[in-house]
Amino acid sequence: MRERAVPTETTETGAGGGASGAFEHSGRFEDPGSPGGPGRRRLLATGAGAAFTLRGVSFPEAPPPADGSPDAGPAAGTERTEVVRGVLPPGAPDYVYLPVEVPPGVRELRVAYRYERPAVPAGTAGNALDIGIFDERGTALGGKGFRGWSGGARSEFFLRADEATPGYVPGPVRPGTWHVVLGPYTVAPQGLAYEVTVVLRYGDEAPTARFTFPPERAEGRGRAWYRGDCHLHSWFSDGRRTPGEIAALARAAGLDFIHTSEHNTHAAHGHWAEHAGDDLLILTGEEITTRNGHVLALGTDPGTFVDWRYRARENRFGRFAREIRRAGGLVVPAHPHATCLGCNWKFGLGEADVVEVWNGSWNADDEVSLQTWDAALARGRWTPAMGNSDAHRDPDPVGTPQTVVLADALSRTALLEGLRRGRSYVAESSSVALSLTATGGRARTAGIGDRLRVPDDTPVTVRLEASGVPGCSVRLITDQGVLHTSPTTPADGRTAVSWSTTPRRATYVRAELRHPPTTPGLPGRMAAFTNPVFLGHGPGDARAA
Repeated sequence: MRERAVPTETTETGAGGGASGAFEHSGRFEDPGSPGGPGRRRLLATGAGAAFTLRGVSFPEAPPPADGSPDAGPAAGTERTEVVRGVLPPGAPDYVYLPVEVPPGVRELRVAYRYERPAVPAGTAGNALDIGIFDERGTALGGKGFRGWSGGARSEFFLRADEATPGYVPGPVRPGTWHVVLGPYTVAPQGLAYEVTVVLRYGDEAPTARFTFPPERAEGRGRAWYRGDCHLHSWFSDGRRTPGEIAALARAAGLDFIHTSEHNTHAAHGHWAEHAGDDLLILTGEEITTRNGHVLALGTDPGTFVDWRYRARENRFGRFAREIRRAGGLVVPAHPHATCLGCNWKFGLGEADVVEVWNGSWNADDEVSLQTWDAALARGRWTPAMGNSDAHRDPDPVGTPQTVVLADALSRTALLEGLRRGRSYVAESSSVALSLTATGGRARTAGIGDRLRVPDDTPVTVRLEASGVPGCSVRLITDQGVLHTSPTTPADGRTAVSWSTTPRRATYVRAELRHPPTTPGLPGRMAAFTNPVFLGHGPGDARAA
């Protein structure tokens, strides 16, 4: 039987000095939060192929206060530091847990870490290490003890009752066994040498933080088409913008709603309420970042955390998809064909309510996502499509692309129902607007995401109207492929296209508007696309009924 390599470690103790000056190692350590760290779509995620628990860290008793009273607890301001060093070998477990015994009387817990990034041969993965923490309630799957995650975006964090580093959940530092979790995302052939410094600061507990969540309804315009961007990152994960900056950019982009989707943490939920308004609804959720793909928990109840520590082979995703739905949200696989390590979606679409087909600037993996989605649609398997910016930092534009949803109100419930039913289209900006309808048989009409229920030989007129798309081509696509194209739209960006068919010839129709191609033989960049209008009484997803 092959022997599994395990981490090695050493520990040293300090007192009163905090974390400064604690990092000493014979090698080159890197700040995981440095500009050279992972960028867009590269938050360092973890999986659950295996786990390993290191030898625990214990702190010596803090000295009593100056008056010598044995029952008075540690002296306020007393500080204790422990430094742990170790090496993770290639093939290390997905998670390495460092137990930390927290005694009574701790006001604040601080953790800092560094790791070596040695040179590696071209084409070989180097070192990348994530970090997070679970409190005394434990590390069991489901996240009862979860207190925060920053992946590879930060080199240190702290927790107190009244405040915490963005990405971490404020609350009392209760006595018991806490666990710093290390996630070796990639390990160089030389191994991953790391160093973790844990600092406890004693004193009276601060008042517990209280948060207000964003309202679930905004003024809106009643039944209307509402524009939103449901994949955004702030400084509460690996983004660089504040919630206030993102809200301002959303308003400037003409959005009616946005969704907070930080990697593997719900810690941002209580920091958005002041930025919402009658003109901007803010939904809460999470981007669950596993080793086998990313998925948005879209529009879950505020304060909901969804665990990410599992792989596709473990058949656990269904449990967490049900958790998302129980919390009132939608399951939305994100950038399913992205090429970065761990980004490609491997859990299948059986549990998906919606799929993010367009992510950020239109590129080759979006084209693959679209074609894969269209092929499933032609087979009779429809998962409504959406698009989002996945914006992290300047110059990433918020609202490019955006999903435009037909909803009865600007509310969480109505928007999620519109998305779930596929009554939506995706556009590159708020300047693009369109409608797609099918009319036939006694003047019945159906729109995007609906079904025109007429006999198979009934003549049907499909009509597309669009604005804000100068110089674009229009394509009407069915289960047979592209059955109608139109000339380039005029300079004013307005166009109207009509096409006749029957349900026997086309079980559905959807539309694409594309910019001129830049490479001969390849389609141009997307300007907008719709979910389908279904035709006839034939088989189709129940959501189209």
